[in-house]
Amino acid sequence: MEIKKLNIIITLGFIAIIGIMIAQLLWTRQAYNLEDKKFNQKVNIALAEVVEKLSGGKTSFTENPVQNISNDYYVVNINNEFHPAVLEYYLRTEFTRFQINTDYVYALYNCHSDKMIYGKYMSKNQEAPSDKVINFPKHKNLIYYFSIRFPDKTTYLISSLRFWYLLTFALIIILLVYVYSIYTIIQQKKFSELQRDFINNMTHKFKTPLSSILLASEALNKNHIIQEDSKLQTYTSIIINQSYKLNNHIEKILNIAKNDASGLSLKPQKIVLLPFIQEIADNLQQKNEDLTLRIDVEDHSSIIADEFHFTNIVYNIVDNSIKYCETKPEITISSGKDSKGLYLKFKDNGMGIPAKNIPHIFDKFYRVTTKKSDEVNGFGLGLFYVKKIVQQHQWKISVENNIDKGITITLFFPF
Repeated sequence: MEIKKLNIIITLGFIAIIGIMIAQLLWTRQAYNLEDKKFNQKVNIALAEVVEKLSGGKTSFTENPVQNISNDYYVVNINNEFHPAVLEYYLRTEFTRFQINTDYVYALYNCHSDKMIYGKYMSKNQEAPSDKVINFPKHKNLIYYFSIRFPDKTTYLISSLRFWYLLTFALIIILLVYVYSIYTIIQQKKFSELQRDFINNMTHKFKTPLSSILLASEALNKNHIIQEDSKLQTYTSIIINQSYKLNNHIEKILNIAKNDASGLSLKPQKIVLLPFIQEIADNLQQKNEDLTLRIDVEDHSSIIADEFHFTNIVYNIVDNSIKYCETKPEITISSGKDSKGLYLKFKDNGMGIPAKNIPHIFDKFYRVTTKKSDEVNGFGLGLFYVKKIVQQHQWKISVENNIDKGITITLFFPF
């Protein structure tokens, strides 16, 4: 059902973006046509003004003297002789007045030679390109006229619409990012399902022989021959203890795989931090006599949390500090407040974490490669579990290296 919903969302999103893309392209095309029409109108008006000034205000045309022969080619009828320098002056003046800021070239018809005489290439950069060949076809019915051509008209119109093209380009980028993101999500979903199936199959396969080992070793440990031999009893105790430890690891992997699929079930309740942490600290110190654990938490500080999972968070953080310490572990748990919320800090004297590894320590199955990590048993799931619980409670967690030694893990509980 979830895959079907995902496919529907992907399809709708893809159709929506394609629709926006098509609409944007149509709007851009319409904007280009409008800009072209506006340009032609300005050129026609400017050239009509040039005709008016060249004829001294004595025009007697029954039809428009300006003819738009092609997209960038205009023929202008004058009906009397004119000087090229005067024409150039009026062209420059009127085109500037109407803000026609693109290159153009003009030519005049010489009735004596019956040819179009090349006038001048008028460039906004004041430099005429030498490699451009501009064609000026002769008009059949006119005698006194000149022609104008805009060789860079298309480029000029496109540059005036650069906002539309940038917007279209941005939409294409968004579409590509969307497609890539969807592809990545589908791949990650496949990998996640494959990983979860693998973990479930692997752990279930392990549990059957492990249960047999536990039953056999416990039965063996009760045998009077084993009980009379202290060395054999030690060996069977090691088998039993290590089997239980392995069983706990397998249960942890199974729970995380299950929670990845369905999410953790939380039962939030009010927890007063000082007695809660003190009880955990007492249990840990009974198990580890070398541990020095200082608690500096305010008396009435409290949070809303799932008691079981919050206990596991504290145990995991402190247990990591103990395991990754090369001397006698010293841990300080302190609290603080500001206008945003409550902070709970776990500072230790461990071996620290390389700065490049800190962003990855909450990843599933990730372990920092050190000599100590080779000695410590684990699958890299403890801090992944901690991060998952923190996210479900909508808290925040951060890690930083201390100036002297060890790390400080900070839990932030927003008000």
